[in-house]
Amino acid sequence: MSTIKGAVSHHEAELAELRADRELAVAYLKAAMESLDDPDDRAAGLLALRTVAEAYGGLGAVAAEAGISRESLYRALSPKGNPTLKTLLAVLKTVGLRLSVEPEKHAHA
Repeated sequence: MSTIKGAVSHHEAELAELRADRELAVAYLKAAMESLDDPDDRAAGLLALRTVAEAYGGLGAVAAEAGISRESLYRALSPKGNPTLKTLLAVLKTVGLRLSVEPEKHAHA
């Protein structure tokens, strides 16, 4: 398979877009994080957080700043990962975000 000169992979384009548009990164992560409630679809939220971490410094730098080993962060944000709340909060803080709570759209009063 030949490589087109100057071509950018989809992943690299996605990282650049998320890096350039903070509001897009927040909306992207917010939508993907909803999947964390579903054990069969949890990978989407974890991979979205991994992508945002890559866009905002790279996994190695985010891990170092969050006080987590790089290997642990890769494992926690893998499709089968199971990060602790401490890890989620540290990664979000490192990329300039925080966890928040909202009522469900159809929650009971």
